[in-house]
Amino acid sequence: MVTHDTPANTTAAVDAFMAQLEHPHSEAIELLRELILGVDDSIAEGIKWKSPSFRTTEYFATTNLRVKGGVGLILHLGAKVRDLPAGGIAIEDPEGLLDWLAKDRARVDFGGVDEVRERRGALEALLRQWIALV
Repeated sequence: MVTHDTPANTTAAVDAFMAQLEHPHSEAIELLRELILGVDDSIAEGIKWKSPSFRTTEYFATTNLRVKGGVGLILHLGAKVRDLPAGGIAIEDPEGLLDWLAKDRARVDFGGVDEVRERRGALEALLRQWIALV
């Protein structure tokens, strides 16, 4: 079991990070935080890889603040390499939100807060499937 007992692994750390962040899509980032934390009671947040990140037993999602014209979310299975099926993990994605970067990593990009709102249901469904793998 991984422990997350450092000051960076807290909501307070994310709040402090967001208070200092100058980003044109900070409203979208805050909405993503709310959405992700609301998907399951086991989800917590912290600062990992210099960005707001989310975990259950392992980190599984990290905001991508470098998306041109928006904000993104990188979905992964933590820092450790895992044995995966030959074709990678299977996630139902009827709206085609996932851009697969590797067998165990995908990206979802949003143009802004309105797009996060529009795709909220689809993203919540993806996240429920994803955290079942962590």
